[in-house]
Amino acid sequence: MDFQLTEDQRAFADIAQALFADYCSDEQLRAFDASGQPYMQDLWRQCVAGGLQAILVPEADGGLELGMAELMGVLEQQGRALALVPLWEHQLALAAALRFGSAPLRSALKDLPPDALLTVSLGGLAEARGPALQARREGVGYRLDGFAAAVPLGAQAAWLLAGVALDGAARLMLINLDHAAIGKVEGSSQHHLAVADLRFDGVAVAASALLDEGALGWVEPRAIACLAALQLGVSAQQLVRTVEYVSERRQFNRVIGSFQLVAGQMADGHIALEALRSSLWQLVYRIDAGLGAAPQGWATHHLACSAGHQIGHMAQHVHGGIGVDITFHIHRFLFWSRVLGLTLGGVEQNLAKLGDWLADHTHLGWKYDLPEDHAV
Repeated sequence: MDFQLTEDQRAFADIAQALFADYCSDEQLRAFDASGQPYMQDLWRQCVAGGLQAILVPEADGGLELGMAELMGVLEQQGRALALVPLWEHQLALAAALRFGSAPLRSALKDLPPDALLTVSLGGLAEARGPALQARREGVGYRLDGFAAAVPLGAQAAWLLAGVALDGAARLMLINLDHAAIGKVEGSSQHHLAVADLRFDGVAVAASALLDEGALGWVEPRAIACLAALQLGVSAQQLVRTVEYVSERRQFNRVIGSFQLVAGQMADGHIALEALRSSLWQLVYRIDAGLGAAPQGWATHHLACSAGHQIGHMAQHVHGGIGVDITFHIHRFLFWSRVLGLTLGGVEQNLAKLGDWLADHTHLGWKYDLPEDHAV
C-alpha cells in the first residue's frame, strides 16, 4: 500500500504553507492580537484568490470539487501558522448546503457575493440539557427558539449552518443571519477570533432552510477531521518550537532538553501526535472512499482533544515562567488547542457517542468488510 500523498495533495499543502508564512510571523500575530479585527481579512482574500476556501465545493458551483485529503494538508498548515481564517467552516457549510439543500436554497447560494461568509455551529447539539436551538413547524416554515453560543464570526457571516432539534431528532438548517429578530452579542475567543452568541426568540425561517436528513451524518465526521487536522498542525508546530527552546535554554550548566524528565515528556508528546496523525488519515481515507466513518470520527476527536491537552500543557510546563508571558509566542498554541478541544462538544461528548455506538454493535468494526463499517 502507498501511504504517500499525491503530487497534487502535496502541492496544496505547499501553497498554503507559503501563503500563511507571509501573514503569520510572530510579529504579525502580535499585531493582529492588538488590532481588534474579527479575523485575518487580508489573508482571507488571498485564500479566496487561491481557491483554498472552495476545495470541497462542487466545480459547477465555482469550487474545486476535491476531497478531504486535499483540505487536510491545507488545514494542517493553517494550524502550524495559527492563521485565523474560516477555511473549514465556510466551505463545509457551503458544500453541505449545496449537497443536501433544497432547490430554492441552492439557488440563493449561487447568488452569494464573493465576500460572503458562511459559518458553522454544531456545539449546541451536545448540550447536557438537550439541543440549545429548537425548531418547530409553523405555517409553511419553521420557528426557531434558543441560542447558538460563541458562533465563529457569527456577526460577520451571512449564513449559519446550525444543528437544531426538530420533532425529537437532530437536524441541520442553513439560516440566513440577515434577520432583525436574531439577537447578536459579539465577543472574542481566547485565540482572538471574533465570535457571537446568537439568540433566537420565535425567529421565522423558510421551509427551504432545512437540509435533508443525511446532512448531519455527512457533516459531522468531516467537521471532526477538519478540527483534528488543525490540531495536528498546532501541536506539531508547538513541539517544534518547544524543541528549539529546550535545546537552547540552560540550567545547571546544561541545556534542559538533556534532562531525562524533559526528554521523556517531549517523547510522549511526539507519540500522542503520531497517534492522532494515524487516526486522522484513516478517517480521511474512509470519508473519501465513501465508507462509514462515524466511530472513526469520534475516536479521532478524542485523540485530538487528548493530544492537544497533553502537548499544550507539557509545552507550557517546560517553558517555565516565560510560558505564561503573553508577549512570548508559545501561549497562542495552547489557546488554539483549548478552543479546538471544546468545539463539537469536547472529549466527553465524543467518547459517549463512541460508547453508545460500540454498545449497539456486536463487532468492533476494525476490519473493512464488516457491515457497520460500510454504513454511510
